[in-house]
Amino acid sequence: MIYKERGKGLVNMNKVITISRQYGSGGLEIGKRVAEELNIPFYDNEIITQASKESGFAETVYKQAEDKATNSLLYSIAMGMSATASFDGSYMGMSIDDRIFLTQSNVIRKVAKEGPCVIVGRCADYVLKDFPNVVNIFICASLDYRIKRAILEYGLSKAKAADTILKYDKRRANYYNYHSGEKWGTITNYHMSIRSDFSGIEHSAHCIAEFIKSADDIEE
Repeated sequence: MIYKERGKGLVNMNKVITISRQYGSGGLEIGKRVAEELNIPFYDNEIITQASKESGFAETVYKQAEDKATNSLLYSIAMGMSATASFDGSYMGMSIDDRIFLTQSNVIRKVAKEGPCVIVGRCADYVLKDFPNVVNIFICASLDYRIKRAILEYGLSKAKAADTILKYDKRRANYYNYHSGEKWGTITNYHMSIRSDFSGIEHSAHCIAEFIKSADDIEE
């Protein structure tokens, strides 16, 4: 359990923070800054690396899983394909994507049990829905802001930026909806939603960190 000083007392920092975000909203950078301000571990691609080691799948397979979720119906059909017979018996009959999701979820639960941390994406809010002391955050922003940021930060062309952003949002939504059975971005799934175009990256991170510090117990 981690404690931080606030005023004359100590604040319980035994919180796992999940960050869901719209593409181009700066959620990844905000998550990193929150972790730095709270001095707790940050997990993004580290989840993929560990899941890859445990499953035997290449890291690229995990990175491509969300990208395949272009259309919810086609995605569901594609993900229903059976795993090959070369997999060990415990996974026989399970789709490739389900095995990927299961391994990744096990890693997320493992790091959450180890202590407070920030986890970005990968349906972490759903995976940890039965865990205590989990705070779910959603980062959003206007499309215009995300277009400008995508052009500046990701090098997208002005002509393709809007389409790329909307495609990524759709893929994230389909991936989340398929695995959780819930709707990505639904406000009631999160303890806090913040607009990065209104607050800015740095101030958004600070607001989240202060919210975590002030939340002694998150009750459903």
